[in-house]
Amino acid sequence: MPTLAALSPAPSPWPHLLWQRVCHLWWIKMVGTAVSISAFFVAYFWLMETTAHRAVTVPTTALDAWVGLNAWAIVPYASLWLYVSLAPAFAANLGALRSYMAGALAIIGLAFATYWVFPTVTPSFGVDWAMYPMLGFLKTADAGGNAFPSLHVAFACYTAIVIGSQLRSIQAPRWARAINGAWCVAIAYSTLAIHQHVALDVVGGVLTTCVALRLVARVRRHARRRRQRVHPTRGAAGAAAARHAQRMVGPVGRALSRDSTGEAAPRCYREAPRR
Repeated sequence: MPTLAALSPAPSPWPHLLWQRVCHLWWIKMVGTAVSISAFFVAYFWLMETTAHRAVTVPTTALDAWVGLNAWAIVPYASLWLYVSLAPAFAANLGALRSYMAGALAIIGLAFATYWVFPTVTPSFGVDWAMYPMLGFLKTADAGGNAFPSLHVAFACYTAIVIGSQLRSIQAPRWARAINGAWCVAIAYSTLAIHQHVALDVVGGVLTTCVALRLVARVRRHARRRRQRVHPTRGAAGAAAARHAQRMVGPVGRALSRDSTGEAAPRCYREAPRR
């Protein structure tokens, strides 16, 4: 008699599952990402110009002296905008998109509040940017304001967390997750290598992501407890139904459903069930 594992369809290859996610709600993801990035830039540059007259130069450290100027680091630096676009593109559903946006807005809110209260600017480093045309254009467009914390690093870390969760939920191989982590590290390095930020900015970017995700997790826990207080019976029934479903599907069913439930996701980012 065939076993349950033999009768069950084999899980789809992870690239196919990833492509299904990209195609699902693609127009919402495309338009939403474009509008969000455009609105971000408008607010970012307005804030930088408004606070430029009281900006304080961020001090350098030994790490900044050790990381030399590398003009080719502009490539991973500019790749951030492709990188951050992949996280919403790989979202499984609207619930996952809302989860992603909550974290992104928390990071932006914390960073913008810091820029307003304590505006900063990157040191000049004494470099003749005319010798580096690609970097010279960047220095002209972005004068080094809004330095601490580095939003480049903050969003690179957040994107690495989100994409890492998405790759685990579809059982992607370790090398794919390693590429995701290496991309994040390359972006963080590039902010120092092109002298757009200093080491303290990088540390601030990492801390901003950590604090933002902690805040989002706390708000979600508070909202969940509030719903349980308002509808205690509904919450208990839902939990009992979820436990019963887990017992019924067994290990094979749980393995097949990882793409939609995101069981492997960390607490700071968890993909919502498919709707």
